[in-house]
Amino acid sequence: MGVSGGAYLLVFLAALVGGAVNSIAGGGTLITFPAIVWLGMPPIAANATSTVALWPGSFGSMWAYRDELAGARAWLIWFTAPSIVGGIVGAQLLLDTSPDRFDTIVPFLVLGATLLFLLQQPLSRRLVRRAPEEQDGRPALPRPSWWLVSAQFAVAVYGGYFGAGIGILMLATLGAMGLTNIHRMNGIKNWGAMCINAIAALSFAVSGIVTWPVAGAMAAGGLAGGYGGARLALRVGQKWVRRSVIAIGLLAFVWLVASR
Repeated sequence: MGVSGGAYLLVFLAALVGGAVNSIAGGGTLITFPAIVWLGMPPIAANATSTVALWPGSFGSMWAYRDELAGARAWLIWFTAPSIVGGIVGAQLLLDTSPDRFDTIVPFLVLGATLLFLLQQPLSRRLVRRAPEEQDGRPALPRPSWWLVSAQFAVAVYGGYFGAGIGILMLATLGAMGLTNIHRMNGIKNWGAMCINAIAALSFAVSGIVTWPVAGAMAAGGLAGGYGGARLALRVGQKWVRRSVIAIGLLAFVWLVASR
């Protein structure tokens, strides 16, 4: 795919907005993925390129929550293996999917991710209401179980294959396992997302389907957007940001179906 200078600017701006949205409300992939496809890149290559480009943002999110991971070592260990193995399986499934088949299912992946995004805020509010008040320290974590490994593996397979919406799936899993502190849950969730995206990005990079100039432009935009997201949050209500992301996701679904 030939990419002009104007196209690089567009993907940079899409990643800039996507990075800011991730900082404010999550769901930035619902902006970046349709933008790359709109430029003419095949959906499989667009998905792989977006995953590689946005991985630094996953690491940045995990690092921002590093203090919340104190005392959660066992959970991180239990999260790591299924995240990596599932991410590899999902990425390989994507690479083995024919372009025609992926073109058929990708609109419904975008729609599903949009619906997951709709559930994110109500679930977060519920978890915050359940969270106990902390005084001198954090409440003790429940012990992880093999059920967590199975659930996280399934989430990681989906994440390696497409990725949008894995955050809400992991929060739901952690809530079902008995965790109640939303900040600690976000820290563990970000660790899982970093592992999934890292191994998927590596698989895509080795496969040779990544468009590196586009990935580079998006990485720069995503980093800048993530940095500026906190300041933007002070001026733009999350309600309108969330509504915009949902509208973009639904419009992308309609456009992807219509353009098949």
